[in-house]
Amino acid sequence: MKSDMMNYKGYRAIIGYDETDNIFVGEVFGISDSLNFHGHSIEELTSSFHDSIDNYLELCAKIGKEPQKEYTGSFNIRTTPALHKEASEYAAINNISLNRVVSLAIEEFLAKKQHKKQMI
Repeated sequence: MKSDMMNYKGYRAIIGYDETDNIFVGEVFGISDSLNFHGHSIEELTSSFHDSIDNYLELCAKIGKEPQKEYTGSFNIRTTPALHKEASEYAAINNISLNRVVSLAIEEFLAKKQHKKQMI
């Protein structure tokens, strides 16, 4: 199965290939701290990813910082004023929060996306 992601200790990274430097590169995503790594082989890339996460966790422990985890369930979105107004009105009319409207919209979008995947 093809994957462009790596997983380790609850952290995920997107991986790619930099043909200019002839190396594999990775970046941990879902957290605001910047964790990047690289390697000349998949084995080296994997080891570098594990080292990056282990070093991050050790540093956080050393300085008394809570390590970030991806997907806290909170994020900012940007949209048009018209869409913001329409979503807010929908929330008010239906006695739900704007956050719930956005969650419902995302759920519906992902359900449609999943349905399209299954049809392929």
